Amino acid sequence: MSNATAEHPEHLTEDEKQLVRQPLVLNKRTMGWISDYISSIVEGKTPTWWYVSMAITVPLTLMCLALLGYLISTGVGVWGNNHPIGWAWDITNFVFWIGIGHAGTLISAILFLTRQKWRTSINRAAEAMTLFAVVCAGIYPALHVGRVWMAWFLAPVPNANAIWQNFRSPLLWDVFAVSTYFTVSVLFWYTGLIPDLATLRDRCTTKIRKFIYGVLALGWRGGNRQWRHYEMAYLILAGLSTPLVLSVHSVVSFDFATSVIPGWHTTIFPPYFVAGAIFGGFAMVLTIMIPACAIYKPLHDLVTIDHVDKMCKIILLTGSIVGYAYLMELFIAWYGANPYEKAAFWYRAFGPYWWAYWSMMFCNVVAPQIFWFKYFRTHLIWVWVIVQFPNAGMWFERFVIIATTLARDFTPSAWGMFHPTWVDVCTFIGTFGLFTTLFLLFIRFLPMICMFEVKAVLPEADPHHGEAH
Repeated sequence: MSNATAEHPEHLTEDEKQLVRQPLVLNKRTMGWISDYISSIVEGKTPTWWYVSMAITVPLTLMCLALLGYLISTGVGVWGNNHPIGWAWDITNFVFWIGIGHAGTLISAILFLTRQKWRTSINRAAEAMTLFAVVCAGIYPALHVGRVWMAWFLAPVPNANAIWQNFRSPLLWDVFAVSTYFTVSVLFWYTGLIPDLATLRDRCTTKIRKFIYGVLALGWRGGNRQWRHYEMAYLILAGLSTPLVLSVHSVVSFDFATSVIPGWHTTIFPPYFVAGAIFGGFAMVLTIMIPACAIYKPLHDLVTIDHVDKMCKIILLTGSIVGYAYLMELFIAWYGANPYEKAAFWYRAFGPYWWAYWSMMFCNVVAPQIFWFKYFRTHLIWVWVIVQFPNAGMWFERFVIIATTLARDFTPSAWGMFHPTWVDVCTFIGTFGLFTTLFLLFIRFLPMICMFEVKAVLPEADPHHGEAH
């Protein structure tokens, strides 16, 4: 069905009306309006709400950095890690932040390769969220080693004793997977920024801003050869990013699945972790994009209810996959007739950590089912409230997997409980401050919507626009 026919629904039959797709940009916004409005967010005077938000998030970030310095100078003992729970909030928070970073690459790479044009309004912010989440995640494994000045031993070079690393260890695979994921994500995000940086450069009224954006734009002029090279580079990076979406969280799951500890030694972990990461990542995208659109109200013409509806459906799908994985874990524990496996899952559900397990089940399995109803998928306040449950639920999931499994070793003499210290709690809160501070800086100094990609989905960008049916 042509765009001309879609623009005049009064000429359509009832069956044809069902086939008309909702426009990706509402209110017939023009290419000029898109450039002017998105650029004005960066060019305009800094709003008061931005200063207020930074006044809250910057102290939290400084608190996180101060506590990291305290940990380095004092030792890992300031955390609540103990015997037998050598992994606790540090690895829980690491896996949590890595999971949040998955939605950005999924939206940008996989949806780009499958030609899903609705991604164009949300991919830039999602990619930035990926980078900031990985930065928060990288804090924990670097500090968990205790002697952070020895962290370079993880690099693939002989250490001080001329001994190579254990390349068969999933913990070392984490180093390569996460560093590769971060590097490719930075390149992917920056490559997509270049045409928009050139737009900001050409609109600048001060020499300093023009120089800065000019350097960042790498001499972009928008010629045919540059666009051809850009499209090829973007396609290659999207192809590289796609397997990384699957591999990074699969490798993180191998930290547990390759062990022989009951509750961890299961083959369902890789797909289950990947689905959970996409589930939590999309929830975080909606968490940050809905308030941004509420502040900048014209963005509702670019990030439409249809975009939110599609993301809610993905959350419903991946949440159902996660729920299926939970049930399969319980079934295999029963069917496998391993008394230790049965005991591990019984302890999760009815032991001292029962509150974490049932919170996980409610937040990740029960709460997202409300998205079966279109009313709740298309009302932004309801969407924002509901997606907070997956945000919390994915943290509870990682805590349940790690803490409750380690708390009961094979012999009762090795049983113990984990209690977070004030350093654990404040460091975790501080990482949210770091994440939010970086995102606030991003929306203030860089275009939060990909201008040229949104223009490409406008009707006037179609060479057949205006033709008869």
